[in-house]
Amino acid sequence: MKALLAFSAALTGFSALSLAMDRHYEDYKGRGNTPSATLRRWMQVGGALGLVLSLWAAIAGYGSAQGWVFWFGAMTVAALAVVLTLTYAPRRIVRLLRAGTVLLALSALGSLATGAGGL
Repeated sequence: MKALLAFSAALTGFSALSLAMDRHYEDYKGRGNTPSATLRRWMQVGGALGLVLSLWAAIAGYGSAQGWVFWFGAMTVAALAVVLTLTYAPRRIVRLLRAGTVLLALSALGSLATGAGGL
């Protein structure tokens, strides 16, 4: 369950960070639209927290040595998904962000359930 949590947190983090950039926000909303300073800051903070949560989940799930390796792999796959979405279907980046958020919530609940009822 920690693997899914690490991947979904990285996916959500990269999606949020991409929408904090003017170019990608314009691709989503249309030319001439830019995110407000408040929205940009929230997206940057949310994206950074998503990547930190992803790192924590990878290390908690696989240990300190293999967790880092898994984290880089999860980040690579998540970044590839975001890049391909921004390249071929930029208006669907918010769908990817929402899907990542739902997957993140479900995997966090699953991790809590297995952690509390484990053994």
